[in-house]
Amino acid sequence: MPAPLSVRPLRALRAAATLLLVVLVTTGCVTTSLPMAGTSPWQIQTLETGGNPLDVAFNDDRHGFLVGSNRLVMETTDGGATWEPRQLDLPSDENFRLISIDFRGDEGWIAGQPGLLLHSDDAGQSWTRLLLDTKLPGDPYLITATGTDRAELATSVGAIYATSDAGRSWQALVSDAAGSVRDLRRSEDGRYVSVSSLGNFFSTWTPGEPVWQVHQRVSSQRLQSMGFQPDGRLWMVTRGAQLRFNPDAADVEAWSKPIIPITNGFGYLDMAWGPDGDLWTGGGSGTLLVSRDGGDSWERDPEGAASPTNFTRLVFPGGGKGFALGERGSLLRWVG
Repeated sequence: MPAPLSVRPLRALRAAATLLLVVLVTTGCVTTSLPMAGTSPWQIQTLETGGNPLDVAFNDDRHGFLVGSNRLVMETTDGGATWEPRQLDLPSDENFRLISIDFRGDEGWIAGQPGLLLHSDDAGQSWTRLLLDTKLPGDPYLITATGTDRAELATSVGAIYATSDAGRSWQALVSDAAGSVRDLRRSEDGRYVSVSSLGNFFSTWTPGEPVWQVHQRVSSQRLQSMGFQPDGRLWMVTRGAQLRFNPDAADVEAWSKPIIPITNGFGYLDMAWGPDGDLWTGGGSGTLLVSRDGGDSWERDPEGAASPTNFTRLVFPGGGKGFALGERGSLLRWVG
């Protein structure tokens, strides 16, 4: 007589199928492939450097600088079509990471780590190193030129200072610090958003407020980066290749459902809006995606896919310019 069949494996199979159905219903449709765009607004440029480009800024339509790791400084006089290496007068035994640069006219600023702040009043032809207080909380992280002799400096722990005398003295704008940050951005109107080093919460600061406002992340996915949409509302990139948008500038804890353009095993690291209003996101292993309808549909960019790099930053400094910064000297230039 045949032995009776066990019903336990069948029950387990049904339970697994039910769980899969629930996951598909609650998370929506996620694709593992995207169409390739027919053309690209980007042009591949390879810099003769092993450093990682980290920021770009221009003082006029054609003249600007690119900075990065391993003391990387490069200058362009043709709007970014070509770049030439430049040397700063810095101690040779220190390997500075130049993380932020900004210009307002001919007045320029560079923030670097460890403990580096540079100022120029002649469009970057010469730079003066400014002495920082040894008690400065954190390292320089983000520098913003705000006017003649004026700038704001934010540090790697979210301390914010302002100068009105070309960096000879600084005034604290916030009485506390946000804690160690992995990402920190400033809006055009002077607001800041920071992501904690572990990605488990974010903080916001508005000019005039005495302290940072802390906000918990909206899902189990840790935060990767955050910034401001063109209209001033927030966006976020999280682990798991998820994008979210803040629909209400008055409520920074209100967020859209996650958008997952593609699950290819690589996360996204940054997001930005191009000169034509298209939405871009970049990340690991040449991941560079574009949405022309506000995030509803996406395409892969062919120039990005041909670049064997991780795109860490998307910079659109105005004037129709744009750059996708990759690792180890990889750079894409926006040509429209």
